[in-house]
Amino acid sequence: MNRVQKIFLMLLSTIILALVAIPLYAEETLLQYNGSGSYIYIERTDLRRYDNGKYTGLVSREIRSFISPMGVPKGGNPRDSYYDGNFYVAEGTMRARASVGEEINNSIPSTFKITPDGQLIMIKDNGYPTFRSFPAFTRKAIKYGDRWQAKAERVVDPLNKGVKTKMPIYVEYTYLRDDIFHDEEVYVIGAQWATRYGLAATLDFGGDRDLKFAQGSHKANILVSKRTGNALVVRDTVDEEFQYTDGNRVAFKGTISMFTEYPPAYDKEKLFPALQRIASVSREELEEIMDNTVTDSNWMDTGKVADINEPAGSGKNINGDSSAIAGTDSAKDSGKYPLSNGTNSHEGLKIASTDSRKNTKDSAFEWGQNSDKISSVPKTKVSKEVIESTVDAGTVGESKVTVENTAQGIRLTMQNLKFKADSAELLSGEDGRLNDIAELLKMVPEQMILIEGHTASVGNPKGEMQLSIERADSIKKALVKRGVGADKIICKGSGGTKPVADNSTPSGKAKNRRVEITILD
Repeated sequence: MNRVQKIFLMLLSTIILALVAIPLYAEETLLQYNGSGSYIYIERTDLRRYDNGKYTGLVSREIRSFISPMGVPKGGNPRDSYYDGNFYVAEGTMRARASVGEEINNSIPSTFKITPDGQLIMIKDNGYPTFRSFPAFTRKAIKYGDRWQAKAERVVDPLNKGVKTKMPIYVEYTYLRDDIFHDEEVYVIGAQWATRYGLAATLDFGGDRDLKFAQGSHKANILVSKRTGNALVVRDTVDEEFQYTDGNRVAFKGTISMFTEYPPAYDKEKLFPALQRIASVSREELEEIMDNTVTDSNWMDTGKVADINEPAGSGKNINGDSSAIAGTDSAKDSGKYPLSNGTNSHEGLKIASTDSRKNTKDSAFEWGQNSDKISSVPKTKVSKEVIESTVDAGTVGESKVTVENTAQGIRLTMQNLKFKADSAELLSGEDGRLNDIAELLKMVPEQMILIEGHTASVGNPKGEMQLSIERADSIKKALVKRGVGADKIICKGSGGTKPVADNSTPSGKAKNRRVEITILD
């Protein structure tokens, strides 16, 4: 065998060994959203702004939210994951975290579900989250380099007018590789799409009518958790322009970054002695409570905010013009928020229609049978004097705190709270309960706390919602005064939309009139 033949055989052997080392096919994987517990979602915008081609400065905005799982409602799909979110926005130059914390009290509520393929379907839509169904996954198993396309939706308000516009986007995804991020296995996915708004098929008729046209490009890198399917990090490079009917053009260039974080873990057992004291239960009773997670599956029972199986982008207006959102007059008039007992009668109190098409003679309420009649009650007094007296009417039971273990975390429920008449100011008799709860919450200083106010339903969703917000805020102020961190508290009100008992009885009303404090985990 000559020298040339030897070299040829050596090269052939090398090629054969290399071919053997390469797998016959690349391993395929199925991307899927598996749901998760509570998580923190952050959207951070850092953009350069140009007005009519001239640079006008930097735009910084941070959206923070705490997202908590909810039970599957009646008629819901058990394969989907349902969430309740509380969003708050810091505009302009970012301020100190403590300053941002004060704004949590004015959180924007949102309810949505996510399907296994990543489609986000809004249930209560107030404009957040701004990216919906992004990222979305193909239903086919894929390997490195594979691509797929999916429809998503983005909510924009370029001029901060307070009018949200929904824009459909068509995203092309590429499965790039696997990696490790903060000790968690992730899929690395590339995404790109074009901003296209202005054609009839893309218009949001409930959005900003002055927005005429939009165009631009986006390129993003996404890290998706293999465990949950959550997008842990998204970095979107933006170059787009918006044109308005008055001829003005506004362009933005820079980045939008999105992050998913998880609340820190804590030892629940260290809270047991304090929980036993607050709830007056034994260690054995408390252990049984903690072993049985309560699922709030009745959160849709009092009314239908939107079709829970209808994708985002279905044409429902998120600016309040036509959508039925809890606490609005349109919700009541549309019939989408019927009272839980199916009538407008509450222990002799009959609600007269305030529809301008009917002759009400400026009377909002009148007493039914077996009661003295009230004539010409001014509508302006309904939200305070009448709602206070009727929402708080009923059996006054023992003042206590109940403890439950929920999907969101440990929940303390305060019933029969004592407030001054026609106000959300707490009476001094509540000091004992509040002192005990404050001491408990100070044992978990790193955890976020959700305070949610509830009322009985007396047929005025708007007034009930406002009252529940004010009372939740009163509890927050009382706890902060006792040393609980203000930047760790999220406040919200739910009015009479989440009853836990029958609103047609005094005892049921008393149970529905409550404030819930949840240690989010």
